[in-house]
Amino acid sequence: MSRRQPDGNDTDEESDAQIDPELRLRTVRTAASTIAESIRAETRAEKRKSARRKTSRFFRKASSEKKRPSTASSDTAPASSVVPGERRNVYVNQPLSAMEVDHHGEPVKVYVRNKVRTSKYTIITFIPKNLYEQFRRVANLYFLALVVMQIFPIFGAASPQISMLPLVFILGVTAIKDGIEDYRRVTLDDQVNNSAATKLGNWRNVNQPTDPRSWFERMLGLNPPGAVTKGVRKLREREASTGRIMLSKSEDSEERNSIATTREGPDDSRLWGANGRRLEDIQSVDSHSYPPASMMDPSKSTLVDSSQQLVNPLPFAANQMGMRSSSLSIAQPSRPAGVIDYNKRAVGSARWERTLWKKLEVGDIVLLRDDEQVPADIVVLSTSDPDGLCYLETKNLDGETNLKPRKSVQATSSITSEDDVERSSFVVDSEPPHQNLYLFHGVLKYKDPVSGEPKQESVSINEFLLRGTTVRNTTWIVGLVVYTGADTKIMLNGGGTPSKRSKIERETNFNVVMNFLILFIMCAVTAILSGLMDARTGTSADVFEVGADPTSSHVLNALVTFVSCLIAFQNIVPSSLYISIEIVKTIQAFFISQDVDMYYKPFDTACVPKTWNISDDLGQIEYIFSDKTGTLTQNIMEFQKCSIYGVAYGEGITEAQRGAAKRQGAAPVMDPEEQERNLVVLKEEMVATMQRSFKNRYGRVDKLTLISPKLAQDLTDRSNDQRSRIIAFFRALAICHSVLADRPEPDSNPFLTDYKAESPDESALVAAARDVGFPFVARSKDFIDIEVMGQTERYAPLKTLEFNSTRKRMSVIVRNSEGKIILFCKGADSVIYERLDKAHDPWLKDQTSKDMEAFANGGLRTLCIAYRYLSDEEYIQWSRIYDAATQSIKNRDEEIDKANEQIEHSLTILGATALEDKLQEGVPEAIETLHRAGIKLWILTGDKVQTAIEIGFSCNLLKSDMEIMILSADSAESARAQIEAGLNKIASILGPPSWDSKKRGFIHGTTKASFAVVIDGDTLRYALDPALKPLFLNLGTQCETVVCCRVSPAQKALTVKLVKDGRNAMTLSIGDGANDVAMIQEANIGCGLFGLEGSQAAMSADYAFGQFRFLTKLLLVHGRWSYQRVADMHSNFFYKSVIWTLAMFWYLPWNSFDATYLYQYTFILLYALVFTSLPVIVLGAFDQDINAKAALAFPQLYVRGIRGLEYTRTKFWLYMLDGLYQSAVVFFIPFCVWYFGSPVSWNGRGIDSLADFGTTVSVAAIFAANTYVGINTNYWTVIAWIVNIGSSLVMIIWIAIYSAFESPDFIDEVVVLFSNIIFWASVVVSVVLALAPRFLVKFVSTTYFPLDKDIVREMWVMGDLKDRLGIRHRRELKKAELEATPMFQKPHSRSESEFSTFQQDYEPALTHSPGDRGISAPRTAGYHDTPSTSYGSPAPGYEEILPDQQPQYVSAQPRFRDQDHLPTPTSAGSWGRVSPASVQPSYYSASDIPPSSPIPSPKYGYVSNTRNPLPSPALSPTSSAAGRPGPTSPTHQTLHVPSHPGYGSPSAESFEMRVRSPSGDDGHLQTPPPEHSGVTRGPSEASYATAPEELVDDGHNHDRRASTMSYAGPRAL
Repeated sequence: MSRRQPDGNDTDEESDAQIDPELRLRTVRTAASTIAESIRAETRAEKRKSARRKTSRFFRKASSEKKRPSTASSDTAPASSVVPGERRNVYVNQPLSAMEVDHHGEPVKVYVRNKVRTSKYTIITFIPKNLYEQFRRVANLYFLALVVMQIFPIFGAASPQISMLPLVFILGVTAIKDGIEDYRRVTLDDQVNNSAATKLGNWRNVNQPTDPRSWFERMLGLNPPGAVTKGVRKLREREASTGRIMLSKSEDSEERNSIATTREGPDDSRLWGANGRRLEDIQSVDSHSYPPASMMDPSKSTLVDSSQQLVNPLPFAANQMGMRSSSLSIAQPSRPAGVIDYNKRAVGSARWERTLWKKLEVGDIVLLRDDEQVPADIVVLSTSDPDGLCYLETKNLDGETNLKPRKSVQATSSITSEDDVERSSFVVDSEPPHQNLYLFHGVLKYKDPVSGEPKQESVSINEFLLRGTTVRNTTWIVGLVVYTGADTKIMLNGGGTPSKRSKIERETNFNVVMNFLILFIMCAVTAILSGLMDARTGTSADVFEVGADPTSSHVLNALVTFVSCLIAFQNIVPSSLYISIEIVKTIQAFFISQDVDMYYKPFDTACVPKTWNISDDLGQIEYIFSDKTGTLTQNIMEFQKCSIYGVAYGEGITEAQRGAAKRQGAAPVMDPEEQERNLVVLKEEMVATMQRSFKNRYGRVDKLTLISPKLAQDLTDRSNDQRSRIIAFFRALAICHSVLADRPEPDSNPFLTDYKAESPDESALVAAARDVGFPFVARSKDFIDIEVMGQTERYAPLKTLEFNSTRKRMSVIVRNSEGKIILFCKGADSVIYERLDKAHDPWLKDQTSKDMEAFANGGLRTLCIAYRYLSDEEYIQWSRIYDAATQSIKNRDEEIDKANEQIEHSLTILGATALEDKLQEGVPEAIETLHRAGIKLWILTGDKVQTAIEIGFSCNLLKSDMEIMILSADSAESARAQIEAGLNKIASILGPPSWDSKKRGFIHGTTKASFAVVIDGDTLRYALDPALKPLFLNLGTQCETVVCCRVSPAQKALTVKLVKDGRNAMTLSIGDGANDVAMIQEANIGCGLFGLEGSQAAMSADYAFGQFRFLTKLLLVHGRWSYQRVADMHSNFFYKSVIWTLAMFWYLPWNSFDATYLYQYTFILLYALVFTSLPVIVLGAFDQDINAKAALAFPQLYVRGIRGLEYTRTKFWLYMLDGLYQSAVVFFIPFCVWYFGSPVSWNGRGIDSLADFGTTVSVAAIFAANTYVGINTNYWTVIAWIVNIGSSLVMIIWIAIYSAFESPDFIDEVVVLFSNIIFWASVVVSVVLALAPRFLVKFVSTTYFPLDKDIVREMWVMGDLKDRLGIRHRRELKKAELEATPMFQKPHSRSESEFSTFQQDYEPALTHSPGDRGISAPRTAGYHDTPSTSYGSPAPGYEEILPDQQPQYVSAQPRFRDQDHLPTPTSAGSWGRVSPASVQPSYYSASDIPPSSPIPSPKYGYVSNTRNPLPSPALSPTSSAAGRPGPTSPTHQTLHVPSHPGYGSPSAESFEMRVRSPSGDDGHLQTPPPEHSGVTRGPSEASYATAPEELVDDGHNHDRRASTMSYAGPRAL
C-alpha cells in the first residue's frame, strides 16, 4: 500500500498526482490521512479548473474582440447553464405581453395547481389502473380467458357462473388491499394540501385567468371565482383571524427573533423590546469592572457604561454611545424605493388573508411567518430584517437542522405592507422548472419610479425559498410564488409514485408461462389423440355414443377437445396463488408493524409497512443506499476534545474508538455505561472547580460536553501560563462565528441562551465556549458582546470572511477594547497550516498536528484555530482591495479569494477543536451486522467530503484496514483516468472480478484486502455519464463501501438505478428528508425515517420507522423469513397444482381422450380454495426456519437471500417433477387395485363406478399434498397442526355431507368407500409411496449435506444455542416456581401463627434489569435453598447446594458476551453481592415477603463472584481437549463442523459462512458434550469456514468427533 504524501508543488501541467507510475490509484487508510488526501485532491482539482477558466477566458476574449458587435449589453442575465424548456415570466401589477395572452386577453400559459399527489390512484383512475396492474400478471389473463370460454356450452363447462367467482374474488380482494394502501397516502397528501398559508387577497393576480374553472365546473356552476371554499372557510373560522396584519422591520439583531406581526391598532412597536417585553421591564445585569469603562474613544472601544448593559441591547442604547442607528419607523424608506412607486395611489383593498396550500397559484404574494413551512417555491421580496436576511431550516428536505441564510431581492426589500405591493410593478423572468435544488437563475425587471429607466436585478438561489423548508428566526417574509405543485423542485426530484413488484412475483411469471407451456402440450396431445380416435370407424362409439360429438368434423371436434382440456386442466396454473400471496403478505406486514423491537418511543411509532406486496424483497437486499444527515446521525454536534498549546483536553470516548478497539482485538475500552458514570463524576468535578473561581450566568451544565477537570484546573490556576492560552482560545471561539443568539425565555430565565447557526458545527463551538465560561451574548452591526469568565467584553466587528467549500476556513476581523485589530481564523488543518507564520514555533505545529490526527482517527471533526494582529494601515489598505473585489462584476468570487489571501497569512495557532457528530443509537453495531450479512452500504449525502469521511469512520463504515480511494476530478478525462486507476489497484491485489450470481454477497475476511471509494458530486456527475457508467459500476461494486458526497437528489436516484439495473441487484434506499424521495422510489425497497415534524421520506417510502438500527431486524429477521416463506409457498403451490392436474391427465387414455373429468366437479372447485389452500398459506405466513435471535446472531445466513438460492428455477422444476411422480403414484396404485382386483363394498355393492375411483384418487392426492406441505414446514405451531390436519378432515367431512344429497354420480359415496378396507389401504399406500422419496431426500440432505441454517437450527433445537443467547428453554418455563404461587402474587389471609418475629433484610436476586443495561442475563441465578432434585450431577463450574446449607440470595455478576467489553466491577450495593444472612428468614414474615423475581429458581447457584453465566468445560465448546481455558467468546461467530472423510460432496446450493477465525482460536476441533458425541457431520461446502482449515497435531489426543450443536458462540445481541 502506497500512501499519498503531501505534495505542495502540484502544478497545473502535472499529471494527476493521485495515480502512481504504474497507473494505480493511490490509497489511504486512517481517517486523518483520508481527510488530508481529500482536501489535497480538491485543491488540485480547483487549481486545474481555475487554470482552464483563465485559458478559456483568454481565447474567448480574443475571439470576442473580432466578433463582438458594438451594441449595448444584453438585458438578459448570463446563463451559466441552459435549462431546457420555456422560460417563465411572472408579472406583478403589469399587463402580460401580447405573446402571452389569447384573443380574450386571458393568459395562454396554464400553470399546475399547488395541490400535490403522491398516491397512485384517484377515484376516477382507481378501477382501470388497478385492473391494468393486476392483469399484468399472466395468470390473471389466462383465468379471464377461461371464464369467457366457459360461457359457451359447447366446451362442456359444468357451471360457468361459479367458475368466474374465484377470479372475481381474487381481483376484488387485491383491489381492496391496494385501495387501503393508497388511502394512507391520500390522507397524508390531504394533510399537506390543507395546511394553512397567508396570501394577499382582494388583489388581482394577472398571471391567472379571470375564471380558472374547467368547462365541466362552469356547466354545473361549481366554484365560482372569488367564492370562499368550504375548506378555507373552516380554516378562517378555526383561527378566528380578525383585524389587519401590520408588518414592521426589526432594527436590532435580537429583535429579529421577536414577533413583530401585530393586529390592526395603534403602532406601539417602538415601545416594545425583544420577544414582546416593554423596555421598562428589562433589567440591567450586574456591573463588572472589566474591561475598563473609561475608554470611550469610539475608534478604540465600543463599550457602554455598565448601567446600560441590557440583556437585549436596544437601538436607543446604541444612540447614547454614538453608534449608528436608524429609525424604527419605515414610513420613509432609508434606501431607494426600488420597485415601489410612492406617487402611485394604492387602492387599499388588498388584505392578508388565510388560505390553504392547495389554493396558491403562480404569481400570488404570500406572507410567511416564523416557524411556518414554505408552501411553494418562492422568490423572497422582503423580510423583517433591515438587511433583508431570513433563515431557513431544511430539515424536511435533507434532515439538517442548521439554519440556511437567504436574503431578499434588493429592489423589493422595502415592501412592508399591502399598499406597497399595490404600488409595485415588476416582472420576474425565471428559468423553466428543473430538479437542481442548489441552482436558480432569474431576473427581476422593473422601471425606476423616478427616472423611468428599465432596470434589472439577478435572482439566484440565495433569494429563493424551496417548498418544504421552514422559516426560523425571522418574524416575517413577503414572497412571490414562482413554482407550484408538481413544478416545485422538491416534487420534481421526487417523481411519480412507482408501482413496485417483488422479485419473486416477477419470476413467477416465468413459472406461470412454463405451466402454460405444459398445459398447451397436454391439451395439444389430448386434442390430437382425440381427433384420431374420433376418426376411427367401426368402434363401439358408433353404437354407444351416437350424437356425443359436438360437430361432424373431426378437426373441429379436436379443437373443442383442446378448449375443454384448457378448462379441465386449468388448476395446473394455480388460480389461488396470487390471492394466497396477498393474504400472506398482508399477515407479514401486520407482524412487521407489531414488532415491539422496532417501536420508537420518542415518536410513538412502530414500523409502518406502506407497500405490502414486496416483503420478500427484504430478504434479498444486496446494496443499501443511505443518506447521512438525520439517517445515520442525529445532526447534533458535541464538543468532545480540544488541543490548546499542545495540551489535549477531553475525556470522552467515541464510537469510532470503540469500534477500532473491537476490530483490532486490543484491550477493550470501558463499558459505555461505566464510562458514562465516570464522565458524570468528572463533569461534577470540573463544574465545581469552575464555579468556585468565576461566575458563569449563561452556562448550561446540562449541555456541557467538553469534560476535562484538567482544563478547569489550568483555567483557574493564575500562576500557570496555560491559563492565558486557554482564555485566548475560547475567546476566539466566542468571536469567530456567524451565530445568532436566541433567548427563548426572556422573562423567566433571561440568561438562558440558545444559538442558531448555519451549521451545527458553529453552534456547537459557541455553545462549548459558553459552557466553559466564555459565552457569546449578543451581536449587532456595531458590536459583539461576550463574557470572559464572568467579565463582559465588547468587540467591534470589521469584516467577516465567510466559510465555503473551496476556502475551507472562516475569518473574522474585530477591534478589541484596546483598539487593536485581530483576525481570528478557523478552518481545516491543512488550510490553516499553509498560512502559518514562517517563524512559527515548530513544536507547537507538530504537537497540534498530532493531536488533530488522533482526534480525526477517533472519528471526530477537527478544526484548527489561529489568529494574528493587524495594524491599522494594513487593515485599511486591505479593506479597500476587499471592497473593490466585492463590487466587481466579472470574476467576483476569484477576486474575493485573492483579496482574502492577502490578509489570511502569518497566522499563529491557538489550538484545535474536535467535534463528534452524534450518531443515532446503535448505528455502528447495525452497520457491522449488515456487513456481516453480506450487504454493501453506499452513503449518498449532500455534505462535503471531509464531513462524510468523518462520519464514515465514526460509524465503522470506513475502517483503518481498508484501502480508501478518493476520486476528485474536474473533467471527464480525469474522472476516467482515476476510475481506471482504481480498477487497476483492485485488480493488482484481488485479481479479475467475478460476477457469478452464486458468489454475490460480501463475506468479510475472505479477500486479501478491502476497498472503499470516496467520490464528490462533480466527479460523480462525470462517472454517471453513459461513457463512464460501466467503469464506475465495476469499481463501486468491487468495494465494501462507497461514499458519494455533494450529491443532488437526482444523482442519488441515478446512482441507485445504476447499481439496480447494471448488476440486477436488489437495492434498498433509506433516508429522512425530501431530497431522499427520489432514491427511495427508485430502489426496490424504500425506507423512510420518521421525524419530529413529519417526513416527506416517510410519506413516500415502502417502510417507515424511527431509527436506522431497526433496519437489521427488518432485513435479517422479517426480510429473511418473508423471503423463505414466500419461496417455499410458491414451490408448494405449483407442486400441489401438478399432482392434482396430472392425475386427471393419466386418466385420458381410458376415456378416448375426450376430456372427461376424473374427479367429481365439486372437488375440482374446492381443491385449490378449501382442501389444500390453508396449509400453504400458514406455511407462508408463520413458518420460521430459525428463531429471530438466532438469525441476528448469525447474520451470515442472510447471504442465501442475496444469492437467490431459496427460489431458483432448479427448485421450481424439482418440485414440478416431484408433483409429476406423485401424480402417477396416486393414480396408478388405485388404478391397479381396481384393474387387477375386484373391490366390493361391505354390502355387496361393487366399487367400480367413475365416482368411486375418482374419489379414491382425489382423497389420496389431497392427503399427499397436505402432508407434503407438513414435511416442508419448519416451525410447527398450534395453527399449523390444526390447519394441516383440519384441511384433510374437511375433505372427508365434505364427502360425507355431499354424498347424503341426491346426485346422479355421488349418492351414498361415503357408505360405499369409507366402509371398505381396500379404499383406505389404497389411499395409505399411495400417500406413503408418493412422499417417501421426498422424505428420504430431505433426511439425507439435512443429515449429510446440511446448510448452515440446518446446523443453526439443530443447535437451537438440540444444542446449547438457547443457553448462549440467554433464552430459557420451554421445559424450564413450564416448571412450577415458588414465586409464581398465588401466595406471592395475590393478597391472601394468614393466621397469626404464620407471622415471624425475625426481621431480616431481603436481598433480591437481581436488583437491576440486565436488559436495561444491555447486559445478557445469566442463564441461571436464584436461591440456594432450592431443594435438590435428581436431575443428575451439576454442570462443571457450578456447585450443588445441599438442602441443609444456609440459604443465600445470590446472582452472577453481569458479563458482556463480547470479549471486547470488560465486566463491570462489583461495587457495594450492586446486584452481584451476596447476602450475609446467617439465619434463614421466613417467607411468611409480614415485612419480608420478597417481590416476585423474573429469574427462575434453579437447582444450582453461583457460590462465587464468577463472571461466567454459562456452564464451563462440559457445555462450552471453546474448551478444547488440549485444556485451553474456556469459555471464550470470539469476535466472529463460527460454526464448528468437523471434516470427515466418510461423506459425500457438498450441495450446489450451499453457501459458505466464510468468517475469519478470531485471533484467540487455534483451530482445534472442539470436544462435544457427552450426550451429543455420537452425532457427526461430513464435510460440505455449506459449512466450509465453520470447519478448521487444517488439523494441528500438537500431541494431544483430540476427539475427531464434534457435535453439530457445538459452536463458538455469537456475540451478545
